Amino acid sequence: MATPQSTVGDIALEHPASVRVFEKLGIDYCCGGSKPLAEACREHSLDVKTVMAELNDAGKEIRRKDPNWAAEPLEFICKHIVETHHAYILTEMPRLSSLARKVVLRHSDAHPELGQIQELIEALAVELLLHLHKEEMVLFPFVTNMERNIANRGLRSLECFGAVRNPIHVMMDEHNTVSETMAEIRTLSHNFVPPEEACPTWLSFYRALAEFDSDLNRHVHLENDVLFPRAIEMDESWG
Repeated sequence: MATPQSTVGDIALEHPASVRVFEKLGIDYCCGGSKPLAEACREHSLDVKTVMAELNDAGKEIRRKDPNWAAEPLEFICKHIVETHHAYILTEMPRLSSLARKVVLRHSDAHPELGQIQELIEALAVELLLHLHKEEMVLFPFVTNMERNIANRGLRSLECFGAVRNPIHVMMDEHNTVSETMAEIRTLSHNFVPPEEACPTWLSFYRALAEFDSDLNRHVHLENDVLFPRAIEMDESWG
């Protein structure tokens, strides 16, 4: 049972239904997941008892059953991340860039913040594409091979980066950078809420940004709070 002292990340990991509550309230459960629930509530001027009740109610609702990520093989988790979240990013980033250009062209004179959002999206695209490449070409293959070698009682292979925690720390630093960029976009877009005069393209743009932000949070949470800690523990126990 979650308590006010439980970290937001642990609550999200142990009670998947809580993710929807955190997203609705604007509580960061991925890069900010190390904060106790009580502290996260104070930062958002939320009553922790009310939030606890909402989390409890969410847990009672019938939802689509997600895998028990804490028990799934690391190879399965890596494959899921690539096929689900990485594929989503590769599809959505060009779409977001295209929508941003259209909205900026039509509305940036009256709303200069749109130009800033466009610049942040272009920077985000560069950062994410390089990040995905490093995970798919270096980190994930190493984690998968490590798990297989341990299962087959194989010897520990020496990689150029040494312990797996080294590239993982790099990936987590990059997650923080991406999270900061998305926080800037949320602020500039007023939490993805367009003004009353927004055209259909603008509405679609902000809706797409909100969906992208939600998927990115789930993506980072799965890596930071499930895959990475388990990979580090496995690596350190490997003789």
